[in-house]
Amino acid sequence: MSLKDIGPVVLIGAGKMGLALARGWIAAGLPPASLVLCDPNPSEAARLFAFEHRIALQSTPDGVFVHVLVLAVKPQAMFEVLAAIKGSVGRHSLIISIAAGIALGKLAEALGSDRIVRAMPNTPAQIGRGITGAVALSVSDADRQIADDLLKAAGDVMWFGTEAQIDAVTAVSGSGPAYVFHLVEALAAAAERQGFTAPEAMRLARATVTGAAALMDADPLPASTLRENVTSPKGTTAAALAVLMDIDTGLAPLMDRAVSAARLRSEELGRG
Repeated sequence: MSLKDIGPVVLIGAGKMGLALARGWIAAGLPPASLVLCDPNPSEAARLFAFEHRIALQSTPDGVFVHVLVLAVKPQAMFEVLAAIKGSVGRHSLIISIAAGIALGKLAEALGSDRIVRAMPNTPAQIGRGITGAVALSVSDADRQIADDLLKAAGDVMWFGTEAQIDAVTAVSGSGPAYVFHLVEALAAAAERQGFTAPEAMRLARATVTGAAALMDADPLPASTLRENVTSPKGTTAAALAVLMDIDTGLAPLMDRAVSAARLRSEELGRG
């Protein structure tokens, strides 16, 4: 099945992630007439996107036959939204939630249906380079394929067998881009302390990280091998890595604590 055969797709929440998905769907062939954006307070970007592509933009899904419902709202607002849209969901509706922490069981209870996919994309979806973790415990193969086709419009998709893994996905790849952006900030700040101006430091830091990412994307070698290829014995990189790879204070234990904290918060959001 292609995106041309899927619809209507109703997107609840036209924020950055919702719009990133919508842009991917249109680019991948979903007819604009098969997409409905629902947001009671749409941004200027959402209004412009809807106008440019002649896509319906309304505050609620009232009056729409909902074949696929995609929930792209903040976890804190989810249950208020679910109560408002429950009447639009029926046995004909496949539900895809991209809200962090909200469990399948709670979504099913709120909507009266267990035909649900829980997914966690990340912000590189905005340029079609995201990765999404997904789980579905009570859907048909056809539903899973529809969800896969929609989610792939934003990048790679990985399916998991247990819902607990989605909390881990949230902590690793869902929140992960922020970790990388903070790495750039930290590298730029360190560069300033070496005497560079702020613009020079940021230019060096950004180009270093984006260039390294592009190299890793182009080269199938393991990240550890790419690191070793840059590291001469007793050289400057080795001196820096001795700090970053310290077993107690280095990047690995720090990242482990960060990911664990993110997963814990995802689980807390699921409990409400």
